[in-house]
Amino acid sequence: MAALPFRQPSRANSRQMSLDPREDLEPQMDHFIGIDVGTGSARACIIDSTGDIKGLASENIGLWQPQQGYYEQSTNDIWRCICVCVQRALNQHSIDPNTIRGIAFDATCSLAVFAHDTDEPVSVTGPNFDNDHNIVLWLDHRPEKETLKINATKHNLLRYVGGKMSIEMEIPKVLWLKNNMDPELFDRCKFYDLADALTHLATGNEARSFNSVVCKQGFVPVGVDGSVKGWQEDFLTEIGLGDLCKDNFKRLGGVNGVNGTYLSAGELVGTLSEKAANELGLPAGLAVGSGVIDAYAGWVGTVGAKVALGTQELSAGAPKNDISQAFTRLAAVAGTSTCHIAMSPGPVFVNGVWGPYKDVLVPGYWMAEGGQSATGELLKHVLETHPAFHETMSLAESFNTNIYDYLNEHLREMATKANTPTVSYLGRHFFFYGDLFGNRSPIADPRMTGSVIGLSSDKSMDGLALYYYATMEFIALQTRQIIETMNESGHSIKSIFMSGSQCQNDILMKLMATACDMPVLIPRYVHAAVAHGAAMLGAKAATADKNGKTEDLWSIMDRMSKPGKTVPPSGDANEKKLLDVKYKVFLEQCQSQQTYRKNIDAAVEGWTKP
Repeated sequence: MAALPFRQPSRANSRQMSLDPREDLEPQMDHFIGIDVGTGSARACIIDSTGDIKGLASENIGLWQPQQGYYEQSTNDIWRCICVCVQRALNQHSIDPNTIRGIAFDATCSLAVFAHDTDEPVSVTGPNFDNDHNIVLWLDHRPEKETLKINATKHNLLRYVGGKMSIEMEIPKVLWLKNNMDPELFDRCKFYDLADALTHLATGNEARSFNSVVCKQGFVPVGVDGSVKGWQEDFLTEIGLGDLCKDNFKRLGGVNGVNGTYLSAGELVGTLSEKAANELGLPAGLAVGSGVIDAYAGWVGTVGAKVALGTQELSAGAPKNDISQAFTRLAAVAGTSTCHIAMSPGPVFVNGVWGPYKDVLVPGYWMAEGGQSATGELLKHVLETHPAFHETMSLAESFNTNIYDYLNEHLREMATKANTPTVSYLGRHFFFYGDLFGNRSPIADPRMTGSVIGLSSDKSMDGLALYYYATMEFIALQTRQIIETMNESGHSIKSIFMSGSQCQNDILMKLMATACDMPVLIPRYVHAAVAHGAAMLGAKAATADKNGKTEDLWSIMDRMSKPGKTVPPSGDANEKKLLDVKYKVFLEQCQSQQTYRKNIDAAVEGWTKP
């Protein structure tokens, strides 16, 4: 059993009058820390026992690209940034470290490598493997051949990752290291998902999270589809990683209850070590919760929000705060890309959607993960490649605003000048399909690209605004496609709970609600919903009793989540009719591209040498 967390003794009541009246007016409040490690920065979020954010700080982290398609980071660098964030958040907001009761981590689904004999980082930078860059980042695409080899096995476990393993997952990266490292060096390696690596650095424990290993490493929970040990020995052997099966899969985390420990989100891993506590500026012995992948922390930080939903958006026959309400709520974590996370009471298999994953957040429940490969990045690309970008950027800066808000206002002005009923009417004859970075869901085809119908020679700001609007429309219509695909397979999604920077884009959020014909919910903490979710996991860990049992995660979310803002679908029937027709064109563009490519490939087959 994990060590029980340290708890500061409560002050005894005294009849003596306090010398400082503030002691009676402001009783000491417990606090909890969530650490969110994204692609570009680390963030520390401190919440109180009601879930209010009391401190927030961030620090940029290093990212190295040794060659095209290779992306690496360092746990040494990330841990240093985490320590800076925690100390800054405490100091800037005058929070006493002795009031912290628990801490938890979320991070990108990246592979971290350490030596099992020294516990030191092992370089992933070939060919010499001689620096401290021990993280292969999620967006690293070096293991192309390894991914193809894995998917060619058609192993049954691939059913649980949407039918085929993504190059973004971690087993292809482990296989690449096996194929490129000196065998003696590879034999010394042990492997973690980044969130688990951070928990290891905090506690010294070797526990793994179900969230990490199930979602990104091909682990099938015991009892699911006949799984006996979680790790699938025949699969690992077939792809060339049979040596990882030795000692009951010790280098991957072991077998649960035999030589390893696996936990659901926020369950007590152990306590903060003396070394980690000194580096973080916190007391040793604090509760440390099992971490999660960042998108799943976004689910924790959003779907429990107190919102006024109608009966059509709620699960019938259940209280408004019952966990079954989560089955109707899609968490959309939108940044550079967008992840779509949904919960279900049983397994739901959806082509092109990762999962179903059991026990990865709440024991006994299943999660599915869809996604759009590029949303924020797509908007950025469309703007920056248009001839009017620099002019528009300068004008936005002169009004002391960002280019997105400036273009949204410009679209409204265009609609007023043209005397059109809605902004969407401006783009009625412009059809943009935006899979410029491939398709994650529901097509699951990295070869997908973009297409446009309605191009003109317009190089003006009006032309840029129209292209920008069409990109937002594409994001909204593809979200509808993903939701419809999931619901047709057995999900019951009726509302979208957003987080991330795109929440601030009012035109995009209204488009999303109208295109999908369901309300979009914006969290109170738009910029910190993911870190807020991680802090709730720290709060869960701190509830551990003498047997290590913690409060139910949904109960924590229900207690600590804050009211959100509801964006309803447009009440304009004509706009809804327009977007329905645009959706049919969108589907045709999606299908026709695949048909054209197939026909051309058949026509040129055998034309060139392989």
